[in-house]
Amino acid sequence: MPESDAAGSGEPRRPARLAPIDLARGFLIGSAELVPGVSGGTVALVTGVYEDLIASASHVLGAARALVLGPDRKAACLRELRRTEWRLIVPVLAGMILAVLTIAGVMSTFVTDHPELARGLFFGLVAASIIVPIRMLPDPHRAPALDAGLAVLAAATAYFLVTLATGGSSTDPPLYLVFGAAAVAVCALVVPGVSGSFLLLAIGIYTVTLDAVSERDLVYVAVFGAGAAFGLASFVQLISYLLREHRRTTLVVMTGLMVGSLRALWPWQSSSSGEASGPGALLAPTAPVTGPLLLMALGVAVVLLLVWVQARSDSQQQNDEAQDRQR
Repeated sequence: MPESDAAGSGEPRRPARLAPIDLARGFLIGSAELVPGVSGGTVALVTGVYEDLIASASHVLGAARALVLGPDRKAACLRELRRTEWRLIVPVLAGMILAVLTIAGVMSTFVTDHPELARGLFFGLVAASIIVPIRMLPDPHRAPALDAGLAVLAAATAYFLVTLATGGSSTDPPLYLVFGAAAVAVCALVVPGVSGSFLLLAIGIYTVTLDAVSERDLVYVAVFGAGAAFGLASFVQLISYLLREHRRTTLVVMTGLMVGSLRALWPWQSSSSGEASGPGALLAPTAPVTGPLLLMALGVAVVLLLVWVQARSDSQQQNDEAQDRQR
């Protein structure tokens, strides 16, 4: 259960001691969003903060809606804001911004100059991350064949979307395109298995966006930020509703999307786009082989470690809550 929900309508209960860890989680999420094929939502799932972030973002948007539409604007707005896990949102956002401002250029260089190594690492990360939504599935209440069909359909959709990223690269995109692309890309941030950076790659503005951040192009960054805010406001409450009312279906679809997104991360492929890191025909392993395989194993190990740590943390939290109820 998300901590923000557990807190009910009162003050959130997230311990302040978790702030440095949440800052690191935000840095990892922001770093993931810089890499085509890797979803920040996937990293949020693996690090155990996905549902809390979605719930808190939904409360913030609910506060804004109450303030504009009413009724009882002030009271309703404050009620939603009190239900928001600010001790989670603030450090995670700070970590994401820090990642974008500090390593956008480095990440772009790594992905462009060493595509096999980059894909190997992220293939391992995403492949191992598939176990996370599977572990979160509630007990089945329908035929397994239906879940399997939904997962296959979602995987095929993600696979198809990857093949669209062959449209070349734009060096001076119009600002309306930047706004629209940001709105779509931030929606991908919310959905594990769908990469916002990869959608930018498909549209052809991945490199120019990273360059704008690195060179502090404030006009471009402001338009992109406005588009991202619009997309987030339009989409996050839908995801919150789906996780609350159709949890199993939503998690099954997320699992399929993550499986299909692996198409983008197979280390050996011949790029057919204008981006060096873009997708192309899948190839059999060719030199370099050792480096991508080692980094793939490293990615798997990192995710499994994070899953183990999160499982221990959840178990400890459940024990603490049980002890509190007995007192």
